[in-house]
Amino acid sequence: MSRPQGRGATALEKHYAFLRWLIPTVEQFPRGQKFLLGDRLQNAALTVLECLIEATYSRRCEPPLARANLELEKLRLLFRLAHDLHHLDCRRYEFAARSLDEVGRLIGGWRRALQAPSASGDGAP
Repeated sequence: MSRPQGRGATALEKHYAFLRWLIPTVEQFPRGQKFLLGDRLQNAALTVLECLIEATYSRRCEPPLARANLELEKLRLLFRLAHDLHHLDCRRYEFAARSLDEVGRLIGGWRRALQAPSASGDGAP
């Protein structure tokens, strides 16, 4: 697979690295939560990855970026719940929060960059 170029490459690579950390981390959850909360965490994170791939390789970036942003919010709350239930120690929770914040900032910047040309009033589509 070729590496993506441009604005989406950084968000995609950062989130991919986060997923590489997340999957083994969820495997350490207690059995009951691994298949409930752990699956929710993994599914939401994989949805973000899919949205970022779609945004990177499609002409209409905004809808998948909006979906990715929504899934990131779900992830933040699910990680908070996992921490509150003592399935994640403080160090892992902090890593997850910082990683999600970084990807969120990258997505937000990407969305603002997409809106900038239309806000300038130059008539470009």
